[in-house]
Formats: sequence, C-alpha cells, structure tokens
Amino acid sequence: MIEEVRLPEISENVESGDVIQVLVKAGDFIEKEQSIVELETEKAAFEVPSPVKGKVTEVNMKEGDTVKVNQVIIKVDTEAETSERPREPEQKGTVEKQEAAPSVRQLARELGIDIRRVTGTEEGGRISAADVKEYAKNMIAGQPAKSAHVKGKTLPDFTKWGETERKQITVTRRKISETLSYTWSNVPQVTQYDQADITNLEESRKLYSKKAGQENAKLTITSIALKVAALAMKEFPKFNSSFDSERNEIIYKKYFNISVAVETDRGLLVPVIRDVNKKSIVELSEELNSLAEKARQHKVTPEEMVGGNFTISNLGGIGGTNFAPIIYWPQVAILGISRAAHQLHYINGSFQPRFILPLSISYDHRIIDGVEGLLFIRWVAQRLQNPLLLSLDEKI
Repeated sequence: MIEEVRLPEISENVESGDVIQVLVKAGDFIEKEQSIVELETEKAAFEVPSPVKGKVTEVNMKEGDTVKVNQVIIKVDTEAETSERPREPEQKGTVEKQEAAPSVRQLARELGIDIRRVTGTEEGGRISAADVKEYAKNMIAGQPAKSAHVKGKTLPDFTKWGETERKQITVTRRKISETLSYTWSNVPQVTQYDQADITNLEESRKLYSKKAGQENAKLTITSIALKVAALAMKEFPKFNSSFDSERNEIIYKKYFNISVAVETDRGLLVPVIRDVNKKSIVELSEELNSLAEKARQHKVTPEEMVGGNFTISNLGGIGGTNFAPIIYWPQVAILGISRAAHQLHYINGSFQPRFILPLSISYDHRIIDGVEGLLFIRWVAQRLQNPLLLSLDEKI
C-alpha cells in the first residue's frame, strides 16, 4: 500500500518550512519516527519524523524548497517486503548547504518579484536579500538594477586587502538578529550586577547529584536557577509580564514559562521550560537536559521555542566574569549567570574561601524601576546563597 506522508502542522501561525536537507531518497527503507527531512522556519530548525515505516517510493522535495503544511513530501510503500532492502541507508553526514537562499526566494515572493529576473551580486552570481530589495526599489523607480547596498551604505571592497568568503545567514540567525535589534532599538534596557555566595549550595548540589543522576538528570546551577527564578517571578510580578506599548498596558502572566539560552551550531536557541513552578528541581533538570540536547541536534520544534516569559542565559561553562544579556522581546527581563570562582572573603574577623557566582539582570526600564531590579537580583542571590530558603520538592 502506497501511503502519502504529508508535512504535519508545525506550530501556530507557521504554515511552511524551508528544506535544509532531505534525509531519505527513493528506495530507502525507513522506520517509524525516523527523520526524513530537516526544515527551518523563522522560529527553529528541526527534523520531521516519518509516521510510518516502509520503502520510500517517491520524494517530492529537494534542498532549498519551501514546503507547506499538509503538502505531500514523500510516498512510502508500507507493505514492501524487507527482503527487497538492498542495504542499510547511509548515515546522515555533514553536507555543504547554501544557507538562507530559501528566505531570499520567500522575500521575492512577498514583494511580487520574479526571482529569475534578479541579478545576483554575490560570489558565483548568488542572489542575496539585498539584491532583491535593490531590484524592487529600482523597479518602482523605473530604473535599471544597481549593485546591492546594505542599509543605505555601500560596503568597501574587502578583497582589496585579502581573501574573503561570503555566507548567507540562516533563517534562525536572521530571526535572532531581528528580535535583538528590535529590543536594542526600542526597549530602554538596564543591567544590574550582583553575586551570590553559593558555597553551601554547591555542597548541597553535589550531595543530591548522585540521586538526581539515578533519575537520569544532571543537577546543575541552571536547573536550580530555573526554580529560583520562578519563585522570584511570583514575588516580583512585573518580571513575569510584557509591555503593550500600543495600549500602554502591562500584561501580567499567571503561568511561569522560562526560556533557557542554548548555544548550537545554528546560533543561540531559546527553548522553553513550561510551568516551572509546578516541577521539582530534579524534574526541571531532566527536562532541561532533554530539551538542550534536542536543540543541539536540530530536533527542537517551533512550538518548544515559543511562550517563554523570562530567560536564563548561563555562560559559566565557558568562562567570563560577567556580561549584560539583551532582553528577548516580548519578555521584559533576562538573568545572566557567569562562571563561579573561589574568592577570599572577610567573615567574622578572618578571610575564608568562598565559592562566588556572578549574576546580572537586564530589564525593561519602562515598567521596572532600578530599585525593583536590585531587589529582584538580591532576592535571587539570597536564595542561591541559602539552600534552606528554597522550596525543594520531596523528590530530592
């Protein structure tokens, strides 16, 4: 029986995706839940699994195509005999890709331009978004196409001074750029810094890590910070809100979803842990580890990337003494965590070694005042300093 495999619903308000890589070919035998195509939308890059097993008889897409929800992407003979299997499918490998080309075609469609009429100014005659915009501008003005410009300014010819290479940014990186640029241009952001003495917390973390490990969870500072942040957002409701500038209203949220920044080879992704307030630290650790791994393997779905109220960005695993993270709009705050280090502190008449964790909080100054920002980060630091203040679930 030949069964048509259609592109399933991706996420709310997302009707299509761009094909990054086709992972199967006609003649392959596939298993149920095996990834068949890697897609990218403005929200995420992810792999689409097959709902059936059998022999692929037809592949109706190729790299660079834009496929719509409910479109037939492959056909599978679900009754094919396994004896027909010639050999195991080749393992997925790394291939060279022309990044962001699908987005350029999408831009051309939105502007009503025939992409075939646009002359590319990139290496090898490739067409960039700037080429499409320049063509549209000149078409409106009734002028012939000119060389591409970036934000009204012409870049110098860098090849005068040495070898160069051009690469289109990915859809994911473009979305990150747009969001952060909007925040930087439109949100008056303030960053405050503090530090937490986590000497006692670190001892508790190591003590409970063994039990957490038995439950397939890695107890980390980030998973503990998730719980602390949710408690802090309840104590300081403005940090769990969004600002509607058109209506001059603050939207307070009654749920506690927290985004966690994850570095991947496609850029920084921010998958969302939902209902943090209802989960134990062990449960948060398990979910965080799973979601971060999915993000790195390009298997996180667009739905898992939206709906966050607050963000945590932990760069402590890399290093650094402190940093000022940019708010991820429409959120109003983001907590930054840097690398903890041993320091000598003067306590009760003598210097003692303590394990100190640098913290930072960036917030939207339109609705959060400096005093509120300071009280928030102090509250977080105090909970990290004294594990007894945390409302730990009985699971740990």
